[in-house]
Amino acid sequence: MSAPPLSARRFVLATDLDGTFLGGSEEDRRRLYDWIEANRATVGLVFVTGRDPAFISELCGSGRAPWPEFVIGDVGTTVASVHRGLAEPVRPVPELEEEIARRWADGGPRVRAALEGHAGLKLQPTPFRHRVSYDMDPEAFDPRAEAVVAALGYDHLISDDRFFDVLPRGVSKGPTLRRLVVHLGLDERRVLAAGDTLNDLSMLESGLPAVAVGGSEPGLLARVRGLDHVHKAEGRGAAGILEAIRRFGLHPMQEGGAHAL
Repeated sequence: MSAPPLSARRFVLATDLDGTFLGGSEEDRRRLYDWIEANRATVGLVFVTGRDPAFISELCGSGRAPWPEFVIGDVGTTVASVHRGLAEPVRPVPELEEEIARRWADGGPRVRAALEGHAGLKLQPTPFRHRVSYDMDPEAFDPRAEAVVAALGYDHLISDDRFFDVLPRGVSKGPTLRRLVVHLGLDERRVLAAGDTLNDLSMLESGLPAVAVGGSEPGLLARVRGLDHVHKAEGRGAAGILEAIRRFGLHPMQEGGAHAL
């Protein structure tokens, strides 16, 4: 029997991957992953990541992580539904990507030309559809790149002091997650956003219950310090997510029973 739609489930985890869902000890990851799989009828899973659909297919297809129902990828510029068993299981949702594509306006060539040879930026080879991404050397980086991006009509995002992303204006993890929540008819009080770096900031600032997991980037912790809806976890990675589920009381099966946390 197929699981109910996400709008009918008691709790939905919307989580970053690297350092968050994929972070922490093997024991904590297995505990979280097994709990999700045992409670699929009441727990939904959305990946909100800088990774692309191909990475998600390889990660979950290999059994290293449970399959999500939806993916917000490429730092919020891809929105996809997941269809296990298909040759291409992660498939874009056209009605949610239409506005993203309009704002991007095939801007990749313009961005790459404008930032070619810019100090401290090395173009990443992956051909993203609605963003351009660079590895950043913080010692060599010339901050005038930010003005170049703004003049082109796009936003920039620096995270973990080593990545520089150019995104459509007003598009990032948080706004895209909000649009998905509305599109799916989710109760926002039952959605937990989880992250660990500054590219998760817009998601944690979005007003949804949220957690900055243990070991988060100091810049992220500084920005969310005064936000009561954001739990600053002690546990790293998966342990921090488990800690926040308990802290917010987001699932009634969290204490006791065969499928408890």
